[in-house]
Amino acid sequence: MSNADLLQDPLHLLRLAIANSTPPVLSTSTSLPPASLPAIPLHLATHLIFRVPTTAAFPLSTPTRFHKKEGENPGPVDLRSIYFAWLNKDLAIPEYVALAQGFAGQAGAAEIKNLVFVERLELVGWLEGVQEESEFIAPIAPAQKEGEKGKGEGAGGPGQGGIGGPGAAGGPGGAVSSGPRPPRQVDPRLLEIYSHERVVVNRNTALRGSKPMDFSYVRKHTEDFVSRLKNNQSISTPLKPGLPNSTTTPAHHLTPKPSGGLTPSKPPSRTYPIILLSPSASALLNMSNIKPFLEGGNFIPPGSAQASPLSTTAPQMIDISRLLPSVNPTTPQRFIVVDSPEKFKPEYWARVVAVFTTGQAWQFKGYKWHNPVELFRHVKGFYVGWEGEAVPESVRGWGGGVTCVGVDRGRRFRDREVCEVVWMEIERWMAAGGWGGVGGR
Repeated sequence: MSNADLLQDPLHLLRLAIANSTPPVLSTSTSLPPASLPAIPLHLATHLIFRVPTTAAFPLSTPTRFHKKEGENPGPVDLRSIYFAWLNKDLAIPEYVALAQGFAGQAGAAEIKNLVFVERLELVGWLEGVQEESEFIAPIAPAQKEGEKGKGEGAGGPGQGGIGGPGAAGGPGGAVSSGPRPPRQVDPRLLEIYSHERVVVNRNTALRGSKPMDFSYVRKHTEDFVSRLKNNQSISTPLKPGLPNSTTTPAHHLTPKPSGGLTPSKPPSRTYPIILLSPSASALLNMSNIKPFLEGGNFIPPGSAQASPLSTTAPQMIDISRLLPSVNPTTPQRFIVVDSPEKFKPEYWARVVAVFTTGQAWQFKGYKWHNPVELFRHVKGFYVGWEGEAVPESVRGWGGGVTCVGVDRGRRFRDREVCEVVWMEIERWMAAGGWGGVGGR
């Protein structure tokens, strides 16, 4: 492919303009619009003008080398649809499809060819220079251009059936035409080799296939399966002496101790990380709904009938298990959740990894660190509020140690996303703090 061919290819010029950070200009004619006028929108423009390496204008209806292989209108994609896909490369699939379908409804707008996810991915990757080839982009055939050039030369030569002589258009001494070229003979052995060829696919096509597939449901089913498996194992496994295994364990049993039996060898002591909740009545997460939220990503409003009622006989401590690969890639980590440090021993503060707050400073009155700024330098902080509501200024002033997350009021499928954000921050904090091994530091 020669440089002259490349300079006549709008797809190559668009890639060159993106690489040089010199975007093309939309226009209603073949000349550049005045700089003082506002930019012309795509649905009103008729030409796309490139400024590098030279100024070149192409009609937006020009077919390009990019070919659709699926959908309603397979074949070459026009320059308007290519430029539309590049301008909206960051949109999600539903938004892109809706915008492409609504484009033709605008006044004076032409139809946009909708590119599927794989086609958009290949086009954007090629335009940005991430990949040099694509199965959707056809190369310029040099042999075809040479054949067209030979036909043009033959038209200006002699017109007497391949016999030399003065040409009608070429005049004396013109080019000698040999007539139409004979059909090319292909070796049968070469045809046999071609019959065993296979299409070379790239990484994206091999992994994703011809259609985008959403495998997020596999992750959900896997988590449910692992959760049921852990519950069955905890029921079938007998309790070891001194290891609390009930959510009704009193708060003063935060550190499990082996029973004073006659066995000379005592089991090793485990230190479980502690999560502190806010005792405030306005807290969205409390002892009634923290377990289904952290274990299953299911948020139950604290005042609803589904939440377990809080009473004087309610457990003061809750056990929660979670697999944290950065801390222990094989064994789920056990956490102890309480809402008050009233029965804490001094050494328990080294095990506190997270504190949930509502932004009220009185919560930290009985803490080891009364100042919230100092507190969240030693433990990870979380503020859980409603999605769309402003975060209190007091929380913003406590520094970057507090992560603010929002719970949606109605869309419960968003609860899993918020839960994963909380666990991701806790895991990162514990890994940086030296937590590891089975059950402790």
